[in-house]
Amino acid sequence: MPAERTVTHTVPVAAARRRRLRADQARQLADLLRHQILAGGYPDGVLPLESRLADDYGAGRNTVRQALDLLRGEQLVERRPGVGTVVVCEKYPHGLDRLQGLAETLNEHGRVTNEVRTVGPVRAPAPVAGRLGLPEHADVLYIERLRRLNGLPLSLDLTYVPMDIGAGLLGCDLENTDVFRLLEQLTGQPLGHAEITLEAVNADAHSAAVLQAPRGAAVLMLERLTHLGDGRPVDLEFIRFRGDRITMSGLLRRSL
Repeated sequence: MPAERTVTHTVPVAAARRRRLRADQARQLADLLRHQILAGGYPDGVLPLESRLADDYGAGRNTVRQALDLLRGEQLVERRPGVGTVVVCEKYPHGLDRLQGLAETLNEHGRVTNEVRTVGPVRAPAPVAGRLGLPEHADVLYIERLRRLNGLPLSLDLTYVPMDIGAGLLGCDLENTDVFRLLEQLTGQPLGHAEITLEAVNADAHSAAVLQAPRGAAVLMLERLTHLGDGRPVDLEFIRFRGDRITMSGLLRRSL
């Protein structure tokens, strides 16, 4: 009896371990294929056959199918009869090693346009005033913009600027010009540095509707506090990017 119980329990456990191992391998393969796709490794937009992928990556056919299922779930690829697995979503690279506006960063990929949804003076919330080095209850210029690349919604930007500088922005072309460029023109000095925080958050109902993304979908939240060349904090932004349309990258060097 003890031996029979051991066999009865061992078979399901072994099967579960095999499934878990295959799922781990599928996730690893999906990471490698995602990199190839985003790096332009398939310029014609069509992935190799499953048998070819299995040979190239030393994986089983079931593992390849599961990896492709993961990428389909991300809406990065889809299966088309008579064609195979094709890339259906392009992601655009956003560098994190240079202080640039979105239009400057993505200029080679198309035209960035801004839909100014809200602009005007507001009383700064205490955390905003503190980050910008302003007195409590000071007014700031608040700007909310939907930013599109080649007509597709890419990010929802919420921006706070001290009013002594923000007043000048009210007469500027916010629809076609990066705020960074305008700040340098208004202040007569270059931007210096920025502190950034990047995290994934779930899209709230408002953000999802504006970005035309599924409610609750993961978006990339970039919080950025930008300083002028003299060190003054001048621009606090909360930017929600559609995670299926952008990748963040940078060049890091180790200093000892």
